[in-house]
Amino acid sequence: MKANPDYCFPNSLEDILILENVKQINPADSRVYYYLGNLWYDKKQYEGAIGCWENSIKLDSSFPTTYRNLALAYYNKRHDALKAQVALEKAFYLQDKDARVFLELDQLYKKINVSCAQRLILFRNNMELVQQRDDLYIEYITLLNLTGKYEEAKMLMAARIFHPWEGGEGKIIKQYVYSHMESGKQHLKNKRYMESLQELQQALVYTENLGEGKLLGTQENDSYYYLGCAYEGMGEKEKAKEHFIKATIGLSEPINAMFYNDQPPEMIFYQGLALLKLGEIDQGRGRFNKLIDYGKKHLYDQVSIDYFAVSLPDFLIFDEDLNKKNKIHCHYLMGLGYLGVGNVKTAEEEFKEVLQMDVSHQGAVTHLSQVYFAESCLLIF
Repeated sequence: MKANPDYCFPNSLEDILILENVKQINPADSRVYYYLGNLWYDKKQYEGAIGCWENSIKLDSSFPTTYRNLALAYYNKRHDALKAQVALEKAFYLQDKDARVFLELDQLYKKINVSCAQRLILFRNNMELVQQRDDLYIEYITLLNLTGKYEEAKMLMAARIFHPWEGGEGKIIKQYVYSHMESGKQHLKNKRYMESLQELQQALVYTENLGEGKLLGTQENDSYYYLGCAYEGMGEKEKAKEHFIKATIGLSEPINAMFYNDQPPEMIFYQGLALLKLGEIDQGRGRFNKLIDYGKKHLYDQVSIDYFAVSLPDFLIFDEDLNKKNKIHCHYLMGLGYLGVGNVKTAEEEFKEVLQMDVSHQGAVTHLSQVYFAESCLLIF
């Protein structure tokens, strides 16, 4: 029990016999139950693992890793989010200098739909941990963007060199583009067209410190659409038309966006808006109707991950409810479609439905604000 458990991980079938024997000899040894729990979990004996970890805690309530392991088992295997939350909060209380545990706690909060404002407070209170890991740092920037703090997000991105990891591709790029886009849109609303152009053009150019280049075929319909709006506001009709035409190019069929390099559905939305700007009303409405039709058709699909799936765009700490994720995606598509055709009330309902399930959904947050603050330079109904 007194030995350091950091590098002790029994994993063979023979180890089960040894640990069971030790348990009989010394039933007050909490580590025996902890090690057995790890071993049973590895062998997919999840209830046995949970029972061992719970016994370990009864004997020693000061070891954080047991609580951490229980949290994952409660959420992923028993689907008990409340017990998982209690256990992981206890783990972090006992080990509040562990950046990994902090990451896991935040991801659990994200899963159970804790507000962005609450999560942001937690990050601000633990900046020493946030600085240690790119994944935490990017999540912090994401929360800043979600709460409208674009200038702070841009400053923090410029101050760090990022190192993408498998499963993390595109995360920092998304936030970089988002912060510049939203800043550009704010300037556009206030008719500060030159400032808007600068921000929107910057969104198209990835800085070296981000650690990623632009993928071949990256669609930037939203950037080109708003650039067109900025030029339009400045009275430069030819440049505006040029950018609106660029904003119409690309894939126009909605898909179930599961991987980081899948086309975001809002690109079809901005194709539609650009077509309206160009006077192609039927084509523009066609884009919006495709989004609505896809959402309606696939809302109740049963979704599974391909066996060879790689680079999924989420942390794989807690199991994903893929059917719920699909519903979120479909409601989001329908929200975009209804917003495009001018059915603002239904669009608002769809975006709120998304946020009811995922309060951190960046697309829904962004376009719900457009429902509330739509202006002629941004949307044409």
